[in-house]
Amino acid sequence: MTQAIILAAGKSTRTWPLTLTKPKPLLKVMNKEILKHNLDALQGLVSEVIVIVGFKKEMIINEIGPKYGKLSIQYVEQKTQLGTGHALKCVENLIKNKFVVLGGDDIFSRKDIQACLKRKYAVLGCKVEDPSRFGVFVLSGKEVRKVVEKPQTYVSDIANTGLYVFDKNVFKFKLKKSPRGEYEIIDYINELVADEKVVCEEVKGHWLSVGYPWDLIQVNNVLVSEIKNEIKGKIEKNVTVKGKIHVGKGTVILSGTYIDGNIVIGENCTIGPNCFLRGNTSIGNNCHIGQAVEIKNSIIMDKAKVPHLSYVGDSVVGENSNLGAGTITANLRHDNKNVKSEVKGELIDTGRRKFGAII
Repeated sequence: MTQAIILAAGKSTRTWPLTLTKPKPLLKVMNKEILKHNLDALQGLVSEVIVIVGFKKEMIINEIGPKYGKLSIQYVEQKTQLGTGHALKCVENLIKNKFVVLGGDDIFSRKDIQACLKRKYAVLGCKVEDPSRFGVFVLSGKEVRKVVEKPQTYVSDIANTGLYVFDKNVFKFKLKKSPRGEYEIIDYINELVADEKVVCEEVKGHWLSVGYPWDLIQVNNVLVSEIKNEIKGKIEKNVTVKGKIHVGKGTVILSGTYIDGNIVIGENCTIGPNCFLRGNTSIGNNCHIGQAVEIKNSIIMDKAKVPHLSYVGDSVVGENSNLGAGTITANLRHDNKNVKSEVKGELIDTGRRKFGAII
């Protein structure tokens, strides 16, 4: 069977502060690590996964282990991050023949991985509104002619999602450093298309990309909107539920709590009394949400506490955070324009009219 390679070595400085203390593939969305979402999607499609690790590699190895479900897992360290093409070269001697490559920052759907694996050589593309933010595939029908990185003039609106199907023949190509000083996977594709048919499958399931911290909110939104009811904890009398909920074992939702929209709550949490939880919100394991707290469209990570009389909207509260009582996250500009956030010294438009805090 085919092998899978997951690229999970980077430092992910654009998602600070959440990735100051852990690698991005271990950030949770809908109470599950990004990496585990992809490993779940790969079950039965491949026999072995090679995870390329670097930054805080022990955290990934300890969390996933040598086996995940039916998948055998190997880890290879990319000691110096010299690009995605260099990451592949690090595992060349472990590749048997056909393999699929997935970026460790994004969540892919099983149906899209499956569609790509039916081809000898394939890439996964997605139609986007602003191609200048992405690498894009220039196509003839479904065939890739070339890949162009962040084009400033229009050449295509089919973005490169970072999922590829290759075989070991790609290693015959010698990569050169790109203008940013890295060896890039896309150069393998640009070499390959001269001799081989490389098919671009378009996203039919989902491609959920986490480039910035606020992307977690949108990704969570999509995933939580698709949940089914599952209640393993205890819900007291006089709790109102409008929407679907997933409640982990050991969790208690206290009287007077009002749930409007889809909500995921982990294990061993105490919620309420008299909380207002609005969709699409995820609350992790061992969390405490106090009396008269309102939470809307947010992620509350494991072991976080949001005590009484607080409001958290369109925000991410990181692991082990303990907010003071009466904490308010402001999430709307007075002029109604998109909220901007500083990333690596640059003010970035989040694309969100409502955006609170990353804590």
